[in-house]
Amino acid sequence: MFNHKGQRVPQVTFWMFAEGEWYELSTAELFNHKTVVVFAVPGAFIYPHSSIQLLGYNEYAKAFRTNGVDEILCISVNDSFVLATWAETEGADQVSFIPDVNGDFTREMKMMVNLSSKGMGYRSWRYSMLVRDGVIEKMFVEQDGVETIPMVSNAETMLNYINPEAEKPEQTAVLMQMWRTMLSD
Repeated sequence: MFNHKGQRVPQVTFWMFAEGEWYELSTAELFNHKTVVVFAVPGAFIYPHSSIQLLGYNEYAKAFRTNGVDEILCISVNDSFVLATWAETEGADQVSFIPDVNGDFTREMKMMVNLSSKGMGYRSWRYSMLVRDGVIEKMFVEQDGVETIPMVSNAETMLNYINPEAEKPEQTAVLMQMWRTMLSD
């Protein structure tokens, strides 16, 4: 379906906002000379699917870093403010949030989906990928794309690809964090 293996990530610029200032962040800065795990969600606050994906990666962060991953990125067609609020609400402090506000990265990845019929506009297909020094090594794309529990783009699948023998967090810890978040809403 979407085979980007061996291709470089699209060269785009993201507009970031931190500490009261706007700044630009390029894909070169995000991916060059690093091993990066990326997961994309159709949008922040799309419960429960996006939260399940996010909380899994947040809980698995230590295992990823132990297995050579430098950074974990969540890319969404949202703005910086929405993503910052979502990160705070979910308690996701181990993931960096990248706002693809105009969908430039998503469009270049050919992962854009039109959800206008559901009042959501253009959004990202749900997927994850492993990127080494700017080159896509592996992608996991959800067959149903958007409105599905992350079955292949989840943290466990990615860690199993990187190292099937890696020590994983206890599933009960991951599930408890997800349930706490869902119940607080």
